[in-house]
Amino acid sequence: MLAAATAATIGAFLTLDGDSVDTQVLERRAQAQHAFRVLRAGVPHDAARLRAQRRAAEEGLRKAAAELSRMQGRILRLDALARRLVERAGLDAAEFDFDEEPGVGGPEEAITGAGLGGGTGAAVRHLARQVDDRWRQLNVLEELLKWRELSDAVRPEGRPVAVGYVSSVFGPRIDPFNGRRAIHKGMDFAARRNTDVVAVAAGIVTWSGVRSGYGNMIEIDHGNEHVTRYAHNAHNLVEVGDVVTRGQVIAKLGSTGRATGPNLHFEVLQGGQAVNPLPYIE
Repeated sequence: MLAAATAATIGAFLTLDGDSVDTQVLERRAQAQHAFRVLRAGVPHDAARLRAQRRAAEEGLRKAAAELSRMQGRILRLDALARRLVERAGLDAAEFDFDEEPGVGGPEEAITGAGLGGGTGAAVRHLARQVDDRWRQLNVLEELLKWRELSDAVRPEGRPVAVGYVSSVFGPRIDPFNGRRAIHKGMDFAARRNTDVVAVAAGIVTWSGVRSGYGNMIEIDHGNEHVTRYAHNAHNLVEVGDVVTRGQVIAKLGSTGRATGPNLHFEVLQGGQAVNPLPYIE
């Protein structure tokens, strides 16, 4: 508007005819000079405002670039985490191909009004929040899978010897030494001497040594009040405090202690009480 007024004043000055009085000429000239001074005085202010707007735009772009760089790193970690989860959960890797872009589609309508809250910067912030949210969710899922795997690993399961046969079951039986009825608190597996004895679940060794009646015995605490015992061993291969895994060789089968020949006496305790091992080894 200022520029238009200035142009009109200058135009009027230029269109004065030769019969105009000197005072009118001087008046129009003064108006034109005043308008020009006003216009020139506004130029630095406009330039400063433009510079400020440019700095704000550059700062916005810098912040957006930094946020995009952070998001790129997060997305790479999300990709690696998702691959681990697919593998841990036993899902079909072909169904979750992270090397290809997922297909999307569908009709769309333009967002009216404020939309996501103000342009590209708001869209970047919204996407960053989504990435962070997915990161937290996948981390929670990974922790759940870890606990599930740990729970499976420490649950007694499987045979403590790969070869051999059950020579005595859990429960009442005739004592092989005195012929009296007695309670047998475990299962016996007859096999060749020095056959591998393996842990049936992950856990911590809480006993490795000689115990009356058991001979060389190993006791493993699996948590959740589950304990297993492996007795009559020829040699113990682990020590107290060792962490063992399912299937790890922990001893060599023998006949130490109260035994009539080479066998493994295997016990499962739940809450401190001996229980039938059969459901755990089937």
